[in-house]
Amino acid sequence: MSGVRQIVLGEDADGQRLDRWLRRLHPHLGQGLIERMCRKGEIRLDGGRTQASARLAPGQTLRLPPIPEGEAPVPPGARAAVSDEDAAMIRAAVIYRDDDVIALNKPAGLATQGGTGTTRHVDGLAEALRFGADEKPRLVHRLDRDTSGVLLLARSARAAAGLAKAFQARDARKIYWAVTAGAPKPPAATIRYGLVKAGGHGAGGEGEKMRIVHPDAVATTEGAKRATTDYTTIDAAGRRAAWVALAPLTGRTHQLRAHMAAIGHPIAGDGKYGGSGQENAGEGWGAQLGGSVSRKLHLHSRSLALVHPATGKRLALVAELPEHMARTFALFGWRPGDAPADPFEERP
Repeated sequence: MSGVRQIVLGEDADGQRLDRWLRRLHPHLGQGLIERMCRKGEIRLDGGRTQASARLAPGQTLRLPPIPEGEAPVPPGARAAVSDEDAAMIRAAVIYRDDDVIALNKPAGLATQGGTGTTRHVDGLAEALRFGADEKPRLVHRLDRDTSGVLLLARSARAAAGLAKAFQARDARKIYWAVTAGAPKPPAATIRYGLVKAGGHGAGGEGEKMRIVHPDAVATTEGAKRATTDYTTIDAAGRRAAWVALAPLTGRTHQLRAHMAAIGHPIAGDGKYGGSGQENAGEGWGAQLGGSVSRKLHLHSRSLALVHPATGKRLALVAELPEHMARTFALFGWRPGDAPADPFEERP
């Protein structure tokens, strides 16, 4: 069942009867049900009551109640309405904008794309990021729901193609910051475990869980893919926790989270790979650090550098830490300004 939706009508709705337009969206709806929802005020046009025979116009906002079955997407030409509060939130997340690219510091907890049970996500909220342009900005990569940090959107098809090419060619330099349970030994290394889906599903891949595969077994394990992650320790709080920089050389689902858990140092707050009920006493395994440390995932896309799709110049983007990670850094006495832009250039 879909939730209440607010749809801004597009040009295709011009002059159409509400009931006929609605049956295009939900073919299973009967005329009697549509008229009853109108009489009860469940269907509203620009905030007011309406009739099934009402003629629609572009730009009007149509409120639809929960539809029990046969859900359909917003039709071509229409666009989902964004509340003033959400519009302000997503615009405040912009850290860079020009005619071709928009970069966000994505908040932790906000999904990148929609899916089953996920109605609030960056892709939908991007309607509020048009800034006068005809096209809605489009995603060119993604971050897990609970991962914060740099997220790129393209403002045109040309820019999207250029950015996608950079990601596919691995020309984009991505550096993540994480707080790990325990301090990894050695302090810097490369992890090469393969990954294969372990089952489960969910919105935007959030319900999936990946299983580690030894590099020698990747070729003979059905569905397994090679994955490579560089890591280096920037600072540590004894054996309790560490501030670690991560550079994914491949882009697999949950790669950083699964890789760090595989070496016995899951990312703090990772209930999927570290065990939500596991406490960490400083010896390694257990994603919850306890005390005043937040139970949220401590994984942040700190920086992204790549060639600008229009200018050809190097574009370097940096995202400030989310509040819960900033509090953890302060607790352990770590200062973001002490880290080099690329910690791997000074890696031993």
